[in-house]
Amino acid sequence: MNRIDIKNYGYTEFYEKQVKKFEEIDKELIPARVLAVHKEQYKIISEFGEKDARLKGSIFYNDRFTKEFPTVGDFIMVKNNPIGEDVVFDVLERKSKFSRMDSWNRKEQLVAANFDYVFITVSLNYDFNIKRIERYLASAWQSGGTPVIILTKRDLCENLDDIVSKLEEIALGVDIVAVSSYTGEGINELERFIKPGKTVVFLGSSGVGKSSLTNAIAGEEIMKVNEIREDDSKGRHTTTHRQLITIKDHFMIIDTPGMREMELWCVEEGIDETFSDIETLARQCKFSDCKHHKEPNCAVKEAIENGSLSEDRYKNYIKLQKEAAYAKNKENRKAILENAAIRKKSIKFQKK
Repeated sequence: MNRIDIKNYGYTEFYEKQVKKFEEIDKELIPARVLAVHKEQYKIISEFGEKDARLKGSIFYNDRFTKEFPTVGDFIMVKNNPIGEDVVFDVLERKSKFSRMDSWNRKEQLVAANFDYVFITVSLNYDFNIKRIERYLASAWQSGGTPVIILTKRDLCENLDDIVSKLEEIALGVDIVAVSSYTGEGINELERFIKPGKTVVFLGSSGVGKSSLTNAIAGEEIMKVNEIREDDSKGRHTTTHRQLITIKDHFMIIDTPGMREMELWCVEEGIDETFSDIETLARQCKFSDCKHHKEPNCAVKEAIENGSLSEDRYKNYIKLQKEAAYAKNKENRKAILENAAIRKKSIKFQKK
């Protein structure tokens, strides 16, 4: 049997160093990467090829441990089963991850891990929304990946230069690439990101053309494409679950279901990076604890009054800060409760 070189799937020295510690614990454990997640069923790739895998119940479903479940893109340690499902024993430290607030359970939901770039896909039609892009940028900067704004459906846009100018004002230092999957315009500009062993995660609303863009990059139809409604430019979900797709000499794409509204999860640093212009202004205020409301010599208020800072941008900055603070409080409360539960379990175990 020909073994697969997992290095083709983004396995670098960063993960290799972590794997060495497992050699002393169990030499049968090998590294693998998560390709797809279906509830608690995993599709993985290892030296033995693509396999189905399940979690080691005594490790992941044990109150004495606080193991995070794997997500798409994760590198994991598994025990190979030649006649059935592999078994997942551990998740390696991530170099990047993208999370959002699970609006139903009000907790962190991991979406993807271990990517190099975040392709923020935005359609040049009625879906275009500056505030939503700022929201995506905050999450992208926080994730550890490098954000790139991809403007899709370039062939349908007549005011591209104006839109790019607006984005350059709010996406400081971020590459902006306009493409058309229909005509092929701009696709070649993505080649500087499409490298062997590199991984990109796609973020964007339904109907923005992520599946069409994937097909255009691959040079073949590997993703199903749905039409959008022309009256409001809204589309149906083409992607129904998260998955890692390998194309073009082991360049990898993590596709995610479209998210029209994304609640933030602990993105303080990402917000600071996204709104670095406001952060710079705030440091110029007379008072270090300036609230930018009624205080004298407030650089932020002055910038809004003279038009150098958009009031809408400032309001969105405040809104995202409040969301991030709420998520942070949720995380802190969760950690306190988990630690208390672990201590209680430990004391109970010691008494036995």
